[in-house]
Amino acid sequence: MAELKVGVIGCGGHAQSHFSMIKNESRMELVAVAEMDSDRLQKAQIDHHPQFVFTDFQQMLDQVDLDLVYVVTMPGHLLPIVLECLGRDLHTSIEKSPGMNPKEARQMLDAARQSKGIAIVSLNRRYKPEVLAVRKLLQERGGAIQVSADYHKPPSGLRRPGLREVAPPEIICDAIHHVDLLRWMLGRTPTEAAQATEVYAHSYHGDREGTPRYNAIITFDNGCRGTMMSHYGVGYRVQTAEVHAENMSAYLDLTALPEVTLYLDGKKCEAPLDLDAVGGAGFNETRHFADCILNDTNPWSSLEDIVYTMDLCQAIESGHQGQLC
Repeated sequence: MAELKVGVIGCGGHAQSHFSMIKNESRMELVAVAEMDSDRLQKAQIDHHPQFVFTDFQQMLDQVDLDLVYVVTMPGHLLPIVLECLGRDLHTSIEKSPGMNPKEARQMLDAARQSKGIAIVSLNRRYKPEVLAVRKLLQERGGAIQVSADYHKPPSGLRRPGLREVAPPEIICDAIHHVDLLRWMLGRTPTEAAQATEVYAHSYHGDREGTPRYNAIITFDNGCRGTMMSHYGVGYRVQTAEVHAENMSAYLDLTALPEVTLYLDGKKCEAPLDLDAVGGAGFNETRHFADCILNDTNPWSSLEDIVYTMDLCQAIESGHQGQLC
């Protein structure tokens, strides 16, 4: 019998990857789902076979004995639901971005500090085995000296009526994945992300709707540098990163299935990455979250840490120039 009874709030597109990871995690059992949209709820019931379905998440929390809840809604809907779950001492997975802005993320953090439940933010790039294997190599060579990340897409639909009210700017709602990846790859220990101390950002918009553009040069607390580029309204969805350490360079393509090109000591490395050393090819955020709950440890993407990613995203969005407070 599974040790952790799971409920999911929100059954849209982003929830599907969570359903898959829950299904493949032997320590978890999907017990209940809540979704306001009747078509989505029916599809979730057919596809994922929860014991209970609800149109009201409060009823689900009142009527079903749960250990943890995945809150997978638009950012503008997250805050009251997350506060309710943490207020009931439930372990809570929070879809990115954790709220519309850093203030909302800190409200969630305040609730998490008072809760017996553990909270994790779903920034899944941190948990990709290929990312973890490259990060391990970086740390074995003294840590990264420079990291850059690109996150590009066709025009965004987030500014359309009905979405813009519940979606923050794209650098927060979407490209936060690779802003956070910069911090994660520059961390000096297996559980630490670097903190941004200085940002020189340029934020502007193209002539068409849904075409924000961002460029940033960032200094971190360990002296490393990072660059971030994210442009919407370009030719294709492209998500890449490159990381450099002493006598090491790695180029990561995370657009689809992760691909890594690695150079060590002046030569291309043909050997495969050692994924077994970082949890295996099947490692993911759900497995990590189960480990944290059952061992009472802090997630790598805790609210305590991710508020700093939100601060950095906000600084880039605002075109910040100089030191961060």
